[in-house]
Formats: sequence, C-alpha cells, structure tokens
Amino acid sequence: MVFSPKFFHLFKKGRYSRERFVSDLIAGVVVGIIALPLAIAFGIASGVSPQQGLITAIVAGFLISVFGGSRFLIGGPTGAFIVIVSGIVAQYGIQGLTIATIMAGVILVAMGLCKMGAVFKFIPYPIVVGFTSGIALTIFSTQMKDFFGLGDVSVPSGFIPEWICYFQNISHISPTETALSVGCLLVIIFWNKWGFHKIPGSLIALIIGTAASVLLSRFTGLEFATIGSKFPELAEGLPMPKPVAPAMDFQTIKSLVSPAFTIAVLCAIESLLAAMVADGVTGKQHDSNTELIGQGIANIVTPLFGGIPATGALARTMASINNGARTSVAGIIHAAVLLLIYLFLMPYAVYIPLSCLAAILVVVAFNMSEWRSFRYLLKGDAPDVAVLLITFFLTVIVDLTVGIEVGVVLAIAMFVRRMMQTSSIEVLDQDRLAATDDDDMAAKDDVEMLDIHKGVEVYEINGPYFFGLASRSEEFERRNKDTRVRIIRMRKVPFIDSTGVKNLKNIIDMAHKRGVEVILSGVNERVLGTLRKFGVDELIGEGNIFPNIFPALAHANEVADSFVEA
Repeated sequence: MVFSPKFFHLFKKGRYSRERFVSDLIAGVVVGIIALPLAIAFGIASGVSPQQGLITAIVAGFLISVFGGSRFLIGGPTGAFIVIVSGIVAQYGIQGLTIATIMAGVILVAMGLCKMGAVFKFIPYPIVVGFTSGIALTIFSTQMKDFFGLGDVSVPSGFIPEWICYFQNISHISPTETALSVGCLLVIIFWNKWGFHKIPGSLIALIIGTAASVLLSRFTGLEFATIGSKFPELAEGLPMPKPVAPAMDFQTIKSLVSPAFTIAVLCAIESLLAAMVADGVTGKQHDSNTELIGQGIANIVTPLFGGIPATGALARTMASINNGARTSVAGIIHAAVLLLIYLFLMPYAVYIPLSCLAAILVVVAFNMSEWRSFRYLLKGDAPDVAVLLITFFLTVIVDLTVGIEVGVVLAIAMFVRRMMQTSSIEVLDQDRLAATDDDDMAAKDDVEMLDIHKGVEVYEINGPYFFGLASRSEEFERRNKDTRVRIIRMRKVPFIDSTGVKNLKNIIDMAHKRGVEVILSGVNERVLGTLRKFGVDELIGEGNIFPNIFPALAHANEVADSFVEA
C-alpha cells in the first residue's frame, strides 16, 4: 500500500496505552516550547509575519504527524526554506508564495504516489552538504542587519551586495543592539554546554533578551527594534485563521513551476533525511512514500491558512525523541501547545527584540552548516570536491534553485564518467579465449584455450551497455578483411538501455551489409528481455543468441569453415 500513515496504526488492537500517552504528552509540550522561538524567527526571516511562522508550525505540524510515514517526525517551518521563501515573496508576493507552496504540495503527493521516496536516498552526499552549507551561510548573512541593529539601512538581496552594504554602513552599527545580540548568542551557547537540554537555550535567550530590552527601554530610554515595531498589529491579538483559497491563473502557475519544484525537492530531502536519522536512533522504520504524501498534504493545506512551506525538522524531531516521544501523538500535542500560545500569548510577542531572534538564527545557521562534513568531503576525489564547491558557491552567490540543478547535473555527469571508466569494449586475441567462464581460472597459465577458427572475431563488452558507452562502438569496426563471424560476449553486461540497443542494432546492420554474421553470447535474462522488446532477436536470428561462449564459438567456427570450403 502506497499511503499508510503511521498514526492510524496506533489504535489497532489496543497498541496505544496510557503510558505511551504520558510520554508523548511530555515530549509534545517540550518540543512545542522549543518550536515557539524558531517558528517566529523563521517567519520574520522569510519575509512574512511571525504569526505565519506559527500558523505553519501549528497546521503543518499537525498534518505531518497525522498523515506522515514516520512515528517521530516533527513538522514545521525550517531554516532551509528562509532563502527560498524570502525570494518568492520579494518577486511574487504572498499570493505567489501561497500558490507555489500548494503546487509543491501537489508535486510531493505525486512523488509519493509514484513511489519516488527511495530515489531521494540516492542524491549524492556532496550535493546535500553543498546546498545545506550554502543555505546556512545565506541565512547567517541575512541576519547581520538585525544582529548589528542596522534597522534604517536598506539592504539589497544577494550575498555579495549584502556584505558590500554592511561594510558601507559599518558606522551605523548600534552598540546596544549588537551587545544584546551577542549576549543572547552567548546564553544559547553556554546554556547548551552546561547541559540544560530539557529547556532549549533559544527559549532562555528569548526570555532574557526580551526582559533585558524591556527593562533597558523603560529605565534608560534605550530603543530596540522589536517584533512590535515591525508588526504593530500583533498588539491587538490574533483571530483564529480561516482558510482562504488563492486566485490562480495559468500564467501565474507557469511562472511558479521552478520555485514550486525547488520547494518540493528541498522538502522531500530534508524530511526524509530527518526520518532516516530518527530511524537510526529509535530502531523503527519510516515509510518514505507515505511521508512524501503526508508532506504534500501539509503543504497543500497550510498555505490556505496563511502558512509557508513546511517540512520535517531534524532538531525538533530529535528533541521530541530525547524527551520520551513514543508515537506521532507527540507531534500533534506540539501543534496543540503552539495553538494555545497563538491564541492567548501572541500579544506579548511584540516585546521580543529582533536582535535576539537574529542571534537564534545565527545558531540555527551554524548548526545546519555541516562544516565538519564539508571539511571531510574536501579530502575526497576531485569530482566530488568539484560538485561540493560548485553547489555551495552557486547556492550562496546565485540561488538555491541553480545550485541544486547544476549540482545534480554535475553529479550525473560524474557518475556517467565513472561508469564509462568501468565499462569497455575490447577485441579478444585468439590466444586469450580460455575454455572457462571463470575469470580467476582464465588468468592461470595452464588453463586450456579455446580453438578459434580463421574468420572468427570475438569481442567482449564489460559493464553496462548504456548511452555513455556509445562513443566506444567504433571498436567493433577494427575487423580483419577475412572476418566472417563476429561473436559479441555480453556475460558482463548487467543491463542495456535504449541507446545501447540502438548502437547494437547499427553494429549488426553494418556487419550484415559486409556479409559478416553476428552472434551474441552470455546474454542474461534481463538484457535478453530488452533485446526482444526492440526486435534485436529477429534482426540477428534467435539461433544466433547463446547462453555462453562454448556453443557460440562452436557455431561460429562451423559458419566460418563453411565459407572457407565454399
């Protein structure tokens, strides 16, 4: 079954107990508190409002837990989407973001229904690390404005223009805002180092930073940029969000295909990687196709309530597991906790300083940078290093979409190159054809050699016969004028693609025009099935396809001798 959410298996045959609920309740409350500052920070950093970040954590967090393929995955907004979302909002507005997210959700559902969950496990590691590190650096860069209190400075988009602007406005840095940012940063760092893992350092920094800014503003007159100064409407409280369908037209949908695809791919990669890590810790196993469908449902529904793209969040998932989560009920409780905060505590969010949120996001960027993995991969082969660096720099300097697209193309090109290096077409000399199919035995000096008659040529294809081997087909044209029969050994060909079939048919056609008979030897069932689909068996004759070299050579010798006698 393609779609089988883990949540609906909980209540079969009394599997869900009171003990499990208590564990899930504790974990859900803790991770809900952890998610609060992150949801607010991600919302603001993405170019939308803090309530949109919270709505995403609530709606998507609930739906991913209910319809997902993992028992433990906690869904919501993540740092990886900040760059994408802010870019879409800047270019297409909130309406464009809503449509792109819904489209991404549809793509994710289609991926799950097509059973593409396993495909994402094979995305090359250098690409994942390259664009993850690139996103982390981009997030770090975008937070420098609030970190140093450059509130009135208009910062352009793009990594290089941003830093040019920062250096040009270095005299406008606010010492008080910078001191508050550094203080919050130190609180997060040392709180975690001191081992207080039950309560997240980001929450403590948020409380201390907010209290410090309120007290300093009241007693010293110092001004701090806060959520309230940026979103004054929050002071009035927030109503329960109602679903609103966006107005769509073909032209808008067409222009948003690329951003939607980027959101979908990033969501799939991040959620499935988080699910795999959770599996490794818990010993359970997620359903990748169901997870993709669940993520798709969440990203279709969430933007209708004003939310932004969501995916599985690794840090929150691990926090949930570490606090005793047993099932997906923990994710539902986490969403419920955030809903209560949204309804009753959001008016107090206006006092949170933006510099404090910037410090939280700097830590998020550092944690997702994977600098250790980046440094490790730099020791690898040149092709892997090239893919890593090109993906990284394109993600930072151009954008994430280009980084992913070029990285994937490069990885495919490197893979084809390596496959070509392992595949070959060679002409076998008459004294190299051993009377055995065992390569180890064939390498021995005392092995019996097969008798190859005059007029018989033997070729061997080693490795997959695919489009990457097409350039080596000229090897078949190195023939003797007296050649009457050509044996092509295919015992080491695990598969053949349509390009390989086309080249093989061309080789057979050219041989027939020159009066040369072609015999295939050692064709496995998979390859033989492909050849029959394309009519190669009819072209060559079913009687010229043999299971191994011995009957093939006997037949070839017989045919060659008949030409000599004639």
